[in-house]
Amino acid sequence: MEDLKPYLYATRMKLLQEISALTDDEFNGMAGSGKWSIAQVCHHLLKTEKLFLKALSFGVEHGDRLQPARKPIQSVSDRSEKFPAPKVSEPDAGPFQVAQIVQQLNDSRSNFIGFLDSIEPKSMLKEIAVNHPRFGDLPLDQWVELLYLHEQRHIEQIKDLKSSS
Repeated sequence: MEDLKPYLYATRMKLLQEISALTDDEFNGMAGSGKWSIAQVCHHLLKTEKLFLKALSFGVEHGDRLQPARKPIQSVSDRSEKFPAPKVSEPDAGPFQVAQIVQQLNDSRSNFIGFLDSIEPKSMLKEIAVNHPRFGDLPLDQWVELLYLHEQRHIEQIKDLKSSS
């Protein structure tokens, strides 16, 4: 698990670098009909991280150690494939403030890392699976990996939104 934490930190730093210099108006500007603003993408990432933390917590508390099959989660990086966000992770309409979202993202990542640090033994993360809406029964360590892969996907989306505005 220790080997995934640098990816969580680095990906979050990239996200914060992309959004920190934006004005609130740029942050909330709409990209077009049916598309999310940069602020909404960030709110979606925030909601997703909280949901992933709940899934991990549930798995640690209630999961059976079954040595679940590994899933091809790297496919989430392929931005040519579109996947609608589950209703529970859809962003609010906003508007949002950059400083407020940055603080919430920092707090959320601290909570997530703190929870990962509390898990003993770390091996249970490979041995327990929790159902994921896209991948089915997903080992907990792959939930962690999926978190930063999903965030990387949306960082690229944010870059596109910034260049098109």
